[in-house]
Amino acid sequence: MIIPVILCGGAGTRLWPASRADSPKPFLPLVDGNSTFALTLSRLAGSTMFGPIVVVASAAHRHLVDEAVGRADVTATVLLEPVPRDTAPAIAAAAAFVADAAPNATLLVLPADHVVRDAAAFAATVASAIAAAEAGRIVVFGVRPDRPATGYGYIKPGAAITGLDAMAVDGFIEKPDAARAAEFVAAGYLWNGGMFLMRASTALAEIGRRDEAIVTAARAAVAGATADGGALCLAAEPFVAAPAISFDYAVMEKTAAAVVVEAGFDWSDIGTWAAVWDAAEKDEAGNAATGDAVLVETRGSLVSTTRPKVGVVGLADLVVVASDDAVLVTTREHADQVKELVAAIETAPEAVVGDFARHYRPWGHYQSLDLGERHQVKRIVVNPGERLSLQKHAHRAEHWTVVEGVAEVTVGMEASALETNAVSAGEHVHIPQGAIHRLANRGTMPMTLIEVQVGDYLGEDDIVRLEDDYGREEG
Repeated sequence: MIIPVILCGGAGTRLWPASRADSPKPFLPLVDGNSTFALTLSRLAGSTMFGPIVVVASAAHRHLVDEAVGRADVTATVLLEPVPRDTAPAIAAAAAFVADAAPNATLLVLPADHVVRDAAAFAATVASAIAAAEAGRIVVFGVRPDRPATGYGYIKPGAAITGLDAMAVDGFIEKPDAARAAEFVAAGYLWNGGMFLMRASTALAEIGRRDEAIVTAARAAVAGATADGGALCLAAEPFVAAPAISFDYAVMEKTAAAVVVEAGFDWSDIGTWAAVWDAAEKDEAGNAATGDAVLVETRGSLVSTTRPKVGVVGLADLVVVASDDAVLVTTREHADQVKELVAAIETAPEAVVGDFARHYRPWGHYQSLDLGERHQVKRIVVNPGERLSLQKHAHRAEHWTVVEGVAEVTVGMEASALETNAVSAGEHVHIPQGAIHRLANRGTMPMTLIEVQVGDYLGEDDIVRLEDDYGREEG
């Protein structure tokens, strides 16, 4: 069997303002209401040629991974990175994990942010490449371009390899300008799909040949990993020591083992809002709209809103994305430049107060609804079976009103005199300034409450944690 390895890294800044550090693009419902990570899991679950899945993700996104895996009803081991180190260390860690039990197992490395609708054609293409992988090659799947895109890397295919359904790789070219991209398409180059098929032993050998420190760090991180439910937390000290570098730069641009197999399936890299528009269902005018949006005499546009009503009149080929705290307006042609926009406007650290985006935490999420000089109103959602840290605040009091589910509330001014009570929907509880308190959901459905904070400082860093299930120290 082939062991799929799904890489869930990447900030997805070109999909701002929807994609943020705590809710990156693989987990956003960007394609017909589904996330690309969920679609990737479904594609693999539908074929008997794939074995148990290995997911490599940031420890900060563990709750997002667990939720998607649970909904897909698949078997998966999640390797949690203490810090992101790019794709070469991530692949090395997955290969080291698999190689402990089966060094000659074949790995299918897939990014979590791609869309492939034809699962049967995908499986057939992978099957055609197995012989090359078993011969010690690293197979990269190349996608036939339909336009001279500047957002993708390119592969120059060479001669066919005797006895293998694959071609030599005569060169990798990183994202070119428009003129060179047009030349590459005319010359028969392929897009680099970022998907690889290789033995675990081959991956470790080729990464080690380029930079042994990556393999050393990966093996030590796996050996020192600690189990946490269905996840393995990679040992932090050795993993942090791994050089941060992509698999393309570390291996594919240098190795003699690379071969390319042309993808016989549809493919989209959901890396820009233009790509989201490409993958979306559209109306008769070519518009893709989600949320409370009204379009008049508008064509070829993507309009998405999670809260405010958005109206568009008399425009074409537009991208409008409205979130709780930001609005993006651009054209589909300039969607590649959103990353530059983010770099220009996010030069200061994110504010801890007054940011109305949804913030995800291991226990659920919260969202600021209103802000004044001495008050803030939040919606807090706690997932089933989860609880917040045992904590206190030096500068604010809080008032909680449960609106859905049953909250288990622990509160008291002294650690030796804490009381725990169940608070049902429609009931409320007051948390005095300085009181020790904790919020938990012991039910089987999400629990929602409205929190009103009152005080002279309302920042998220006004938290003193006394106990925490997730190993957090502060903030």
